Amino acid sequence: MVSGGKFHLVFSATGSRKNARKIAQMLVDRRLAACVNIVPGVQSLFRWKGKRRDERECLILIKTRKSLLPQIERALRKYHAYELPELISLPLGKGSALYLEWIAQSTSKSERK
Repeated sequence: MVSGGKFHLVFSATGSRKNARKIAQMLVDRRLAACVNIVPGVQSLFRWKGKRRDERECLILIKTRKSLLPQIERALRKYHAYELPELISLPLGKGSALYLEWIAQSTSKSERK
């Protein structure tokens, strides 16, 4: 295990599997993410515009570089169906050296469109 400080795991919930897949494909195709996991069937309770909501959502987990977070935020604002997309990012404390290298290669600037 090595330090993963320059890599982040980003969370965002979407209202549909279709929107989650659209976002995931765009992020991977643009090399903004090495991998995006789509977790369907998440039950979310939250307060929105003064009312408690209880919704079924898809959670997307985005593996990326810290330096790409501003671009990911812009992409989520553009492609996410929600008025206010969730964007929570956690730095990776440690990870497998080979896996972290794969994230680095998969999000390589020289390969980005």
